[in-house]
Amino acid sequence: MSPWFSFSISCFALLVSGVTAWLTFFRKGKLVMTQPTVIFFGPDGSKFESSKNKIYLRTLLYSTAKRGQVLESLHVALHRNESKQNFNIWVYGEKGDLKRGSGIFVPQEGVTFDHHFLLPEDGANFNFLSGTYQLSVFAKLVGSKIKYELAKVNLSISESQAAQLAEANAGIYFDWGPDQQSYHSHIDRRPENLPDIEQLIKLMANKATAADAKSRAAE
Repeated sequence: MSPWFSFSISCFALLVSGVTAWLTFFRKGKLVMTQPTVIFFGPDGSKFESSKNKIYLRTLLYSTAKRGQVLESLHVALHRNESKQNFNIWVYGEKGDLKRGSGIFVPQEGVTFDHHFLLPEDGANFNFLSGTYQLSVFAKLVGSKIKYELAKVNLSISESQAAQLAEANAGIYFDWGPDQQSYHSHIDRRPENLPDIEQLIKLMANKATAADAKSRAAE
């Protein structure tokens, strides 16, 4: 075998090893999010009982590099005409297991969570009026001094929907339609003054006691 041929093979193997090492250990990549499958504007809380509005969305966050990304914070900015409102309190997780956002590791395979964005406690409430909205999602990575825009979504609320949103216990969902590549909106309401589980148990126990007493009296 020619020495030059062996040398060429060795150089090629070294080049492949270097590229592999760069792709695996050194390439920083970037943080990316998929199109949110659902977006919600409306009151906070499982029963929409809060007096303050929030923004909720569900999406997959993933890294374009093998080494992954360490996400420090997320927030959203909502624009309507000349108005802008930041929802800077970030809560994420799954239903029943929500956590205050304080940084998460995002691998190349990605992580899917529910993301809730609330208004600052010392700020005024933000009402969802009719018009066209631009929702921007911003991320800040650990070690970075700047934030960058992960996604930008255009949404609209009609006058009739805005009138319904002005009522108590009403919110609006935007569901992503993959065929038409657009969001379809609908209003959702939560019943007011729902009894809690303890009240239901007491009510059932009282009914059982009354039925038992009536049965004994009949005997």
